[in-house]
Amino acid sequence: MRERIIRAVAGGMVLLSVSLSYFVSINWLLLGGFVGLNLLQSSITKFCPLEAMLKKAGVN
Repeated sequence: MRERIIRAVAGGMVLLSVSLSYFVSINWLLLGGFVGLNLLQSSITKFCPLEAMLKKAGVN
């Protein structure tokens, strides 16, 4: 369940970043870059900050 939530949040953040960069400012693409960098980092180190938060919140 946690992995599904993590994927949904990451996908939502990327879509939000693209939408905001189109309608508001191109600088919002930095948010999408940060999400991508965090996904890459978590695939290498096997540490995901959102997963740690969800674990503390008691999500299975």
